[in-house]
Amino acid sequence: MRGDVAVVILAGGSGQRIGGGKPLKPLGGERLVDRALRQARSWSDTIAIAVRDPKQVQPIDAALIHDEPQFEGPLGGLIAALRFADNAGRDLLLAIPTDMPFLPRNLCDKLAQALAGHGCALPRSGGHLHPVCALWRTASIDHVHAYAAGEDRSLKGFAKTVGCIEVEWSIDRQDPFFNVNTAADLADAAIVQS
Repeated sequence: MRGDVAVVILAGGSGQRIGGGKPLKPLGGERLVDRALRQARSWSDTIAIAVRDPKQVQPIDAALIHDEPQFEGPLGGLIAALRFADNAGRDLLLAIPTDMPFLPRNLCDKLAQALAGHGCALPRSGGHLHPVCALWRTASIDHVHAYAAGEDRSLKGFAKTVGCIEVEWSIDRQDPFFNVNTAADLADAAIVQS
């Protein structure tokens, strides 16, 4: 575990494409949120789950924080996560989503190695950038108000504002950043899991 890293699981989305309640969907006998929590505990002992409503993940044995209500989408969760990490006295925040069940074990270390001189490190695989799963300097919170004054509310845009570096991951059998968005994705993940 890294003593300077807080981990926050972003779980505030509505999950409409999967019929709602995405964090509670089972995969291999384990709810997606519980799987993300197990992963988070391998990287830090300072962990929270960012939600819009506690019912999205209950019952759960973890601290809950609320997405910033004035920001739609994952940016609201990220801002709450950065504040959580800052209040915990951690220099770094690893944000992960509930719906990436196969995250690489070396995620935190590899992103941290690339972070020098940057505000955040974002993984890239298969030609796609994954801004919902990134390592951020907690000091990035200082840029929120200036960023929010503009029209862009995307994580990619905020990453550019704080200065990001992209970190490439190779894909062997399965993309480690495979994202469960639909029932079909969940079925595919179950095949990989077995």
